Amino acid sequence: METKAGDPGAFTQFDLSRVPSPSFVVDAAKIRANCAVLRDIGDRSGAKVLSALKAFSMWSLADTIGQYLDGVCASGLNEALLGREYYDGEVATYSPAYKIEDLPVICAVSDHVIFNSPDQLERLSPIIERMKSGGEDFDLGLRINPEIPLGEVPRYDPSAPGSRLGFPISQLTDEHVEMVRGIHFHNLCEQCFDPLMETWEHVKGELEPYFDHLDWINVGGGHHITRADYDREALVEFLAEMAEETGCQIYIEPGEAVALDAGILVGEILDVHDNDGPVAIADISATCHMPDVIEAPYRPAMLGEEDGGVATRIGGPSCLAGDVIGDYRFGGVPEIGRRFAFLDQAHYSMVKTNTFNGVPLPDIWLWDSETDELTQIRSFGYDDFKSRLS
Repeated sequence: METKAGDPGAFTQFDLSRVPSPSFVVDAAKIRANCAVLRDIGDRSGAKVLSALKAFSMWSLADTIGQYLDGVCASGLNEALLGREYYDGEVATYSPAYKIEDLPVICAVSDHVIFNSPDQLERLSPIIERMKSGGEDFDLGLRINPEIPLGEVPRYDPSAPGSRLGFPISQLTDEHVEMVRGIHFHNLCEQCFDPLMETWEHVKGELEPYFDHLDWINVGGGHHITRADYDREALVEFLAEMAEETGCQIYIEPGEAVALDAGILVGEILDVHDNDGPVAIADISATCHMPDVIEAPYRPAMLGEEDGGVATRIGGPSCLAGDVIGDYRFGGVPEIGRRFAFLDQAHYSMVKTNTFNGVPLPDIWLWDSETDELTQIRSFGYDDFKSRLS
């Protein structure tokens, strides 16, 4: 999988020695710029724009994001609680399956509770009715599976055969739609406008009989709206026309687009040896700090990588043989202690970090490239590792 981002932006001017290694550094100015683009989309189209916490949940920036967007979407209990506690606007919660003991709290803190199947909704309806009769104000939605695979990698394609995500649209009946006030679909992953249009053209005929019944339609996430090559004018026109022809409030849930190219992960070379070429051990781990490098897999872009010279394989400090980030050119074999950084690491990398092997978690720093203010948001130590264990 090829990374679709990697614009260094203001980070070309950032001195990597200003922060300890390893560290995530997030540019508040870039977050504001991304959110301003998303706000413009919402203003001109009439759609409501929610920030997907699954991609970027740096709640110290909640007030900033809240100045631009209409709320957040959550993937379960903890994200829903975080969204209600720190973020302004609506909270829309979707999970492939809800635990019975979690659902009352989710209903209490969410504006929209979206189910993965009509059977699950019906099975949990006593809890829903009890919450509504107790005065909780929320509505129900159903996630459909468009059954049109458009993703580059099946693992990331919600419409891949046998997908667990969403109720197959070919099985949708009048009785199913009567149970909800909204329909949700999410069929994209790091994609531009055309796949969204193709998805809608595929599902529109199935949903058209229900437009008068539905209050809202949520087109999910995976939209790289803040990428330079995204056709934003086409998106605005599409969302506005969709609202007009359906009579529904349209929602869109960008996650990566909020933090695209807004963060780097700073690392340091700890050792170098030769094994069919130079191999460098860094304090950054693909396994612990950038698991998508292995899961996708993909090769993250490196800040200031040279065009020529010998390629050095960079791997992490864990014991996993496959803890390899990739081969990179430093203009020569890197020296011990050299600082470097990977680009576009604010989204997904930060939320997926782990402490396998006891590898330390990176610090989190907030930098404002417009003012050059640099603030340490969080550091992690032994107690953070120990508290996850018993």
